[in-house]
Amino acid sequence: MAFLKKPFTFYIVSGLIILAVIGVAVSLISNPAGFLQRIAVIVIIGAVVYFLFQRFNRSNPSKREQRAFIKAAKKSKRRFNNKESSTVNGRKGSVGSITSIKKSKKKSSPHLTVIEGKKGKKKNRASL
Repeated sequence: MAFLKKPFTFYIVSGLIILAVIGVAVSLISNPAGFLQRIAVIVIIGAVVYFLFQRFNRSNPSKREQRAFIKAAKKSKRRFNNKESSTVNGRKGSVGSITSIKKSKKKSSPHLTVIEGKKGKKKNRASL
């Protein structure tokens, strides 16, 4: 019944790991120079691939500066267009600016309540 509790893939993966460890140990014992040579070749090839990938994938500083300039230009253009659209017929404000103000309003907290009362009636402080 213990076989049903653990997945079948666990046994396959653990078996492959055990076989890999046994293979590395046998290779190390039977031919240590060849084993170290193969490990060194694998490490060198991995390092060369890594550095080539980094060299061609990395963007140079001029590209980063160009990207930053383009981003700032787009932001400035958007800001300039928003200023133009907010002045319609010589009056400030438009539908877009009103909706942005409404969106930025903070909603009231749910734990605060308004107590209804006589708000229109003023106290007569002279009679006190």
